[in-house]
Amino acid sequence: MDKKFPKVGMGVMIMRDNKVLLGLRQGSHGAGEWSFPGGHLDFGESLFTGIKREAMEETGLEIDDLEVVSVSDDFRYIKSDGKHHLTVGVRANSVEGESRIMEPNKCQEWRWFGLEELPEDLFEATETMINNYKNNRLYKENIDNYENH
Repeated sequence: MDKKFPKVGMGVMIMRDNKVLLGLRQGSHGAGEWSFPGGHLDFGESLFTGIKREAMEETGLEIDDLEVVSVSDDFRYIKSDGKHHLTVGVRANSVEGESRIMEPNKCQEWRWFGLEELPEDLFEATETMINNYKNNRLYKENIDNYENH
């Protein structure tokens, strides 16, 4: 039996006018859920370089002045899709440009939401990142998400 390993995921909370940018996922796990821009860290790539790359590839936005705001174990999709990620959440304190759909096979739309007016169907890593950010907490174990899915 092959030993499985978690992947390193990363997401970026891009804020503008007290709103965060979320994309409606399609074509992969979490389809139909709202998510921050992000993806997987490439081998040999630093975290902030990867976050900037993913933001540009997915939204066309240039981001900078980055800070780590969350770390999460994401188990929600382990039984349904065989996916386990350790996700590092980053906040971008500087953003230039207007968001646009760069990968239409992965994202149906980008939309700005106030932190108190979020959609209910959030991608697990995004939901955890928002909760950690609001509670000024870097990490909270999500083992319940594994046991309940």
